[in-house]
Parts: sequence; structure tokens; C-alpha cells
Amino acid sequence: MNKIILIDDDRDYLELLAGKLRDLGYDHLRLVDQSLEAAKAFEKGEIFDLALIDMTMPDMDGMALLEHIKNTSPGTECIMVTAINEARTAVECLRRGAYDYLVKPVAKDVLALTLPRALERKRLLDILDLEKGQTQTELNNPAPFAPIVTQSPAMRRLLKEAELHAASNVPILITGESGTGKELLAWAIHNASPRARFAFTPINMASVSATLFEAEFFGHTRGAFTGAAAARTGFLEHTHKGTLFLDEIGDLPLELQGKLLRVLQEGEFSRVGSTERVKVDLRFIAATNEDLDRMISRKAFRKDLYYRIRGGWLHLPPLRERQEDIPLLAELFVSKYASGESSGTRLSQAVLERLTAYNWPGNVRELKSVIQTAANLAQGKTIEVVHLSELFRALPKKVLSVPAPNSVKAVRPLAEVEKEHILALYQQLDQNKSQTAKALGIGLNTLRRKLEEYGLS
Repeated sequence: MNKIILIDDDRDYLELLAGKLRDLGYDHLRLVDQSLEAAKAFEKGEIFDLALIDMTMPDMDGMALLEHIKNTSPGTECIMVTAINEARTAVECLRRGAYDYLVKPVAKDVLALTLPRALERKRLLDILDLEKGQTQTELNNPAPFAPIVTQSPAMRRLLKEAELHAASNVPILITGESGTGKELLAWAIHNASPRARFAFTPINMASVSATLFEAEFFGHTRGAFTGAAAARTGFLEHTHKGTLFLDEIGDLPLELQGKLLRVLQEGEFSRVGSTERVKVDLRFIAATNEDLDRMISRKAFRKDLYYRIRGGWLHLPPLRERQEDIPLLAELFVSKYASGESSGTRLSQAVLERLTAYNWPGNVRELKSVIQTAANLAQGKTIEVVHLSELFRALPKKVLSVPAPNSVKAVRPLAEVEKEHILALYQQLDQNKSQTAKALGIGLNTLRRKLEEYGLS
């Protein structure tokens, strides 16, 4: 949630201004009627997203306080508030780093326009700093992201960026392979956002039929369909003020994409059987494991819809790219599925080695399923390799070997290493192409092409 500090030596005006902000939904406010007290708060390292600063105050005036804040907390956006409408002063405030300059009395509708823009600017700058590695990845509000277990630096940066996006209303596109946890991340963003107390509605777009799209999304009036006497509230109206999660957006038929785009652009719709326009306030989060750029190139996905849903883009890395999380997640799933008498169940070192060596084409979802099955077979005892499927038991030892930390080896061409690895696994699995492709985490056609290159049919 956005933290805002209001600084003015007139206590009555502070309370009046705070009331307007609370009416607009800003609840995390700190009111300070002494400029020196505000300066000390920033010196102590207190973090505020936004500061509204009165220009004329004793001890330290607004301009001096602005400079102090920008020196101690550059990420805080500052808005100057004054009773004097003077262009020269306004220009000087902007030159010293203020986002805007407002004249008293500040109307609520002016605040409703200015504050979101200032906070959006801060969010974008924070994301840029995060991408440059200049921002810490610790979450300000970790609770909503607690279900996402990770110690991967890449994932921690992703979660921090997700938290920054959560504070805004921009649509978000989450991409990643199947099983990486796209819906879990969407839930976390919703719970970290100001919309958390309203509905989160997940919809699998692959299951939305063309014939019933409008009825399901827009709802319908009484008697709009034969045999449907009662009116029905659609997904959009049901989710008003909340978050609509459009899972597998790439599977939405092309003819329906334009209808969805119109709602995204206009924020309103008509129920089936009615011409009345209904306004909705929604946050859209879309997810897909498809390559939307490729779909656009072959005219299977609308470019204008793509740019509309990609206000913020979060790409979940596959599990094979965050190997440090595999033991962590495996132990978590063991504790979840080995309950009761099996609460002492643990994973053997040999099992952990095989889990870490595996490519996990099904990602976290596949790992969860593997651990659940193994825990059932172990019956409260230590999970050994024998409790894993044949696929894991057949993994060659070469795959499991870990080089010594300081060992130095001659550099070999990547193609040579790849060929040796593929052929070793292919022989280990009795030349079963299907099992080999699955173990390698590649498509069967890709494996066949590789084998042809190596002179094997």
C-alpha cells in the first residue's frame, strides 16, 4: 500500500486534506505539522512513496524541505502545496525535483488526478532501478507473496516487480511455461493491491465458448434467451472493483478478442438483451504459455489487444532455471503430503540429486505430483529412489555428477557436450525416443532431428 506523508503547519488544513485523501482510498497517511519533525523522519530512514509539502512553514520552509527529502530519499515523489499561485515558484519547485505544484484549496478531483500520476511515475522509476540492480528485492508487504516459495534471486526480483505493479491499475501480462505458477502470482498481485478486499475472478479462456462469450462476460437480462427466465450477472459485473484473471489468453478465439479489447478500452459494456451501458472498474491480469509475438505474426492474436494487456509484463522462469528452489519446494511438498503418521518423512540425498538433475518440463506442478506419489509409496519412511518413477530411476549417473567447486576443465564446444549428453541418455533409456525426449525436456520432433544430425534414425 502507498505510504503518504502530509506536511503543513496548519493542523486543521492537514486534517481536511487527509479527509479528502481517505475518501479517495489512501489510508496509509502520516500527518506532520512541523517541518523539522518531517525532516528527521526521513533522516531516520522512514520510507514514504509520496510527500505533500506546504511551501510556507517556520523553521524550514517547503523548498528547503523538498531539497532535504530529495537528498535523503530520492525515490519519494513530492508535491508542493501553496496558497500563492506564482509561475516562477512553481518552475523552481519542479527544477528542484518536485513532481507537481498545487494551489490551495486543493479540490478532491485535482488530487484524484495528480496523486495516481505521481505514484505511477514512482512505480515506473522503481521498476527501472530494479532492472538495473539498483533496488533491494525485499518486499514491503511480503504476506501476499508468502505462498510463492523461492530463494532464487531472479524470482525475488520478479516478486518485487510484481509488488510494484500491484499498487497500480495497469493491466499485467504473466507469461511462462505450464506449471510455473502463473495463477498463484496473479492471486498474490491481487492480494497485494488496493483491490484485495474485492473479488478475484479466474477464467480459463480456453473454456469460453464463442456462442456464450457475451452472456458469460456481460451477463444478460431477464428473458434474453429462450428458456432462461432469470437475469444473470456476468464476470465483469461480478468482479467490479476487483481483479479479473484471464488465464490462457492465447487460447481466446480471434473473433472474441475484439469484444474483450472494447471492454479494456472503454471500461463499460451492455448486458445481452439491453442497450443500457454498464461501467465497471476492473484490474485485468492475463496469463499465457503461448508465444504471443509468434501468434501475432501469423494473425492468430490481435496486436492491439496484446499491447493493451501488456501494461506490465512478468515472465516466470521455468523450474530448470531456478534449480536452487527444487530442494526447497520438494521439502515443502513432503511436509504437505506426508502428514499424520508420515510427518517424519524426508527425502534421501540420492532423491534430491535426481530431482535437481531432472529438467522438469511440467515445472512446479510436475514436482508437486512426483512428491505426492513418492510420499504415498514411502508410507512414512524416508523417500528413496525406489519410490520415484522409472524415469527418475533411469537417469544416468553422469547427469547426477557435480563437479568439484574449484576444478578446472578444458573448455569443450557446447554442441559436443550436448551430443554426448543426448546420446548417453538415449542409450540409457534403451533408445526409447519418447522417454528420452521427456527426460531432456524437449519435443519429440526436436529429438528426432538431433538424432538424424548424429547419424541415427
